[in-house]
Amino acid sequence: MTAAVAKVYRWEIAKLLAQKRTYLGLVSAMAVPLIFVVVLVLQSGGPNDVPLGRYIRDTGLATPFVVLFFMSIWGFPLITALVAGDIVASESQNGTLKTILTRSRSRGEIFVGKILASITYTLVIVFAMGIVGAVAGSIAWGFHPLTSLSGTQVSAAHGVALLAGSLALYVLPLAGIAAFAVLLSTVTRNSAAAVVGALMWALLMQLLGVLPGTEAIRPYLLGTQFEAWHGFLRIPADWTPVIRALWVCALYIAAPLATAYVVFLRRDVAGD
Repeated sequence: MTAAVAKVYRWEIAKLLAQKRTYLGLVSAMAVPLIFVVVLVLQSGGPNDVPLGRYIRDTGLATPFVVLFFMSIWGFPLITALVAGDIVASESQNGTLKTILTRSRSRGEIFVGKILASITYTLVIVFAMGIVGAVAGSIAWGFHPLTSLSGTQVSAAHGVALLAGSLALYVLPLAGIAAFAVLLSTVTRNSAAAVVGALMWALLMQLLGVLPGTEAIRPYLLGTQFEAWHGFLRIPADWTPVIRALWVCALYIAAPLATAYVVFLRRDVAGD
């Protein structure tokens, strides 16, 4: 990262820290696993039909994995879109882009700084959920060995490593949604349109994944990559979905960002 990009990145992080939507998304991501644990403590039964759901009361390490399943439907996509969809459009709505460009910062540096800030936020909300979920679950049910999807127990320390890898992999499809939100934010110059459009895009990917007749394309849909972490939870690890998620998500990230970059470079800021 160049010094100029680093300065833009720090400025974009500072702007995110000054916005209410940033904290709304972060608090929501942390509240979901807390509510989830409290509800399960107060009632019997559990989400036995989801990955690791049957082991939810065996160890607190299972909690964030189960929450990942539910948050992939609309929770995390919405939180991600709220920030990524605003990060460029806000400059148009506030008329600040021209001012930024006069501070010896090129459009490319500004664009990269905004992307890095958006990805950083996505990382933070996912890992915040994972940490809060693991801590809350461990308080409720203890910090014990984790039962993998293959039915084999792994140590708690190994379980923590699997959780870290799963959360990191889970960020990739969210980054794909963020990239699409940035594209809409750049093209429409409207935060609301970008947020709603990115969320609809994410829901469409989920819908296509469950429709009959889509089996051939299902492995390459963005929504399917939210399940790639299952490969880590098998003994031995199944690397096929993990590797596929790496290159599939790379395409979903690169294509909209490249398009947004071209639009941003050619953008007329005379009226901003």
